[in-house]
Amino acid sequence: MAVPLHETGKASFDDIYDRPDPRDYYARMSDLDYRIPELAKPVFQQQIREYRASARVTTPTVLDIGCSYGVNAALLRFDTSMKELAEHYRSADGDRATLIARDRADLGTRDELPDVRFLGMDASAPALAYAKETGLLHDTVHADLESGEPTDAQREVLATADIIISTGCVGYVTEKTLARVATAHPRRRPWMAHFVLRMFDFTPIAAELAALGYRTEQAPGLFEQRRFASAAEQTQVLNTLSAKGIDTTDREADGWLYAGLYLSRPLPKHHADTEDQH
Repeated sequence: MAVPLHETGKASFDDIYDRPDPRDYYARMSDLDYRIPELAKPVFQQQIREYRASARVTTPTVLDIGCSYGVNAALLRFDTSMKELAEHYRSADGDRATLIARDRADLGTRDELPDVRFLGMDASAPALAYAKETGLLHDTVHADLESGEPTDAQREVLATADIIISTGCVGYVTEKTLARVATAHPRRRPWMAHFVLRMFDFTPIAAELAALGYRTEQAPGLFEQRRFASAAEQTQVLNTLSAKGIDTTDREADGWLYAGLYLSRPLPKHHADTEDQH
């Protein structure tokens, strides 16, 4: 079966984000060697450590934008790998309730980050519901902030975030979403760490964040995201990168999507007041 292309030029996996549990998601991603969340894990662990030391906050809150079934939370809290998660769900028998009960039980005995709160924001209600019911995410926001402001209730949840992370949402979301998340709290700005495919320009987001008091730096190196889902997707992405003057030799030309890492932190006057924060 041909994989449809999203308007961004990437393959569309919309059909696996609306399932009641993540079995199909992990099966499809495993087939494509999807690895960016795993490569991002040590970066996010370092951000948590640095935030805790810098802000003197014992229980920081991490918001994952485009979290789907709570993938980044699962990798961090279980200290596991994408391969192990795929096997965990591949071998799962029973209905959705059985899977939720198993994940809740595992989290109760294996949580490596009990002193971190995890939030998730996504356009998929079923994925968010699964992640929240298992306890992988402590709270969720089902919203499309490209099209409008968050509700008061959504803003209240978003305002608790200390660190914003993402491993694939940029391109689907723009500076509109990130600015609305960044300004959810009236007096402070969260840190941000975004992994962004090379086909998407982070410059407009960095400019918007700069206007809000952020300094953004691109970390050295590139990170494999996944294999191309089809020849059509590779052709489309190669054309897009070529038009941007980006050399794909030994990178996308060899069959992988690649991402860069952008770290955005508020300048001192925008740093969190820990009394305001928690």
